[in-house]
Amino acid sequence: MENLPKKIRSKKLSTRVDLTAMVSVSFLLIIFFMVTIELAKPKGIGLGLPDRERGCGEPIPGCYNGNRFYTVLLGENDKLITYAGLLDNPLEKPRETNYSKKGFHTDLKIVNKRILEHSAAVGKPNRGLIVFIKPSSKSNYGNLVDILNEMKLANIEAYAIVDEFTPEETKLLASN
Repeated sequence: MENLPKKIRSKKLSTRVDLTAMVSVSFLLIIFFMVTIELAKPKGIGLGLPDRERGCGEPIPGCYNGNRFYTVLLGENDKLITYAGLLDNPLEKPRETNYSKKGFHTDLKIVNKRILEHSAAVGKPNRGLIVFIKPSSKSNYGNLVDILNEMKLANIEAYAIVDEFTPEETKLLASN
């Protein structure tokens, strides 16, 4: 029995898994999902509704007073017409202005200041102007961007871009 070959036993190596890369990937995935969940949350926008007139119940057409309304009509060839209130009974008559600092910028600040002072006197502070921006199909995009910049500069929080014109507003834009 001495001639028998010896059994060669293989050494059992200890298996060791390096998890460093797995930990790095898992942290990256956790960060990625945390960021995407945060970005996917719906963001709320404040809704500033106009004041209802006394005696009005639910909001119906003609039920709001237009004391806080300011409408900006954008026409072709840099035409800019503004009026305060409602067009059928405006607080200020419609007038044509321009995009200069002494034009629309100044008008907007004056009207907003007047509305803020009036709302503070009535007991409803910080209820400023509600601006309706109405670009016509013939106005250019740059003019709309200029008006939106003015909203930011004048700290107007309640404004809307409206693409519908009343027949009176269309006549107003068409007139010289």
